[in-house]
Amino acid sequence: MVSEPEPAGVPHPLPGAIGLSHLSAYDWEAADGVCGGSPHLHLVCTEAYVVTGGRGAVQTLSPDGYRDIPLEAGSIAWFTPGTVHRMVQGGDLRITVLMQNSGLPEAGDAVFTFPPEVLADPDRYAAAAALPPGTGPETAAAALRRRDLAVEGYLGLRAALVAGDNGPYLEFQRAAARLVRDKVPTWRALWRAGALATAERTGAQLDALADGEPAYLGEATAYEAAPTRLGGFGMCGRRDEYALPGTTLPYRGE
Repeated sequence: MVSEPEPAGVPHPLPGAIGLSHLSAYDWEAADGVCGGSPHLHLVCTEAYVVTGGRGAVQTLSPDGYRDIPLEAGSIAWFTPGTVHRMVQGGDLRITVLMQNSGLPEAGDAVFTFPPEVLADPDRYAAAAALPPGTGPETAAAALRRRDLAVEGYLGLRAALVAGDNGPYLEFQRAAARLVRDKVPTWRALWRAGALATAERTGAQLDALADGEPAYLGEATAYEAAPTRLGGFGMCGRRDEYALPGTTLPYRGE
């Protein structure tokens, strides 16, 4: 049995222990003539897009089938674990991303829709998913190759689903689960230190209020932060990040 690592503390999480980043959707044209990001899914995290500017869409694959959800300033779209999503650029699309279970996506809770032969080989998958450090031309070229490989697999999944065959989509989900299985102990520790600890803290506060002894209010304070890395290469676009524990540390490999 694999032992679980000790959870790291998350002293000042954002509300609900969410993750936060800002994206400007890629304007690279893909093989199908669409400009946008790298299709992928998350295994245990719900993700939300809050559109702050421009227009575009998010394409999704799920048991509901294929959907193309329009995005414009003020709109919100969110998708639950297992939903394949692809951000599509329509014109200066800018999004604030809210991510459940902050820390888990950066620890690998995202799997690209690479072709089946890549998904079947963990070493090959890792090499295709990784990016060189930094934000220069070499990293941009690697991010573009990664996006194109993800779109290649995605288009096959979408075509089958539209034709009424959900077999390839379901097999992709199973392949994604196999790829991340060994990460579960680390994810459990991050969840306990972040989202679970936050919920339990609220429970303790409710108990204190019920007892008429809200001493915890004496710890009230405020925090502030600004993005500490601008223009990183995320899955869907150029990504502004906050170097706060359990918020949006850079993706591994970037």
